[in-house]
Amino acid sequence: MLITPLKPPTIEEVKKLSMSDIAIMTALSYSIRAKIRRLVQIDPYTVSDPFGEADDYEYSLIVDTEFPARIVIMNVSIKDVSYEIPWKDLFDSQLSMIQISKTDALQLKNELMPKDTNNFFRYRRSGKISGYIMFAFQICGLG
Repeated sequence: MLITPLKPPTIEEVKKLSMSDIAIMTALSYSIRAKIRRLVQIDPYTVSDPFGEADDYEYSLIVDTEFPARIVIMNVSIKDVSYEIPWKDLFDSQLSMIQISKTDALQLKNELMPKDTNNFFRYRRSGKISGYIMFAFQICGLG
């Protein structure tokens, strides 16, 4: 069986999310956050969004495999960091990771989280920042 890689969701697909979709995304994001916390420390406060001029980040989405417009997490990891979260070990068959461009990440972030900045939590391993993460349970402005 040939498995087609998932495509990133479009802005139009995200705009069509229902309240049921958002509830599913929220539940999935709480569940995976608990797993992530076993591996890294997530700062208790949000920081500026990582979409500045510097291009030292890699952008990805954790999505519901059944319906990729259900974005559970937006992850921004620092390139060449010594510790990368072993994402695939945290997933069950319901979740998948999709790499996206900085431009696409910013557009999706703006649709999901219309607040200008401070939408991401930093995460650390042994005190060193490894990346930034935005969870679906933070979504506002939809519905």
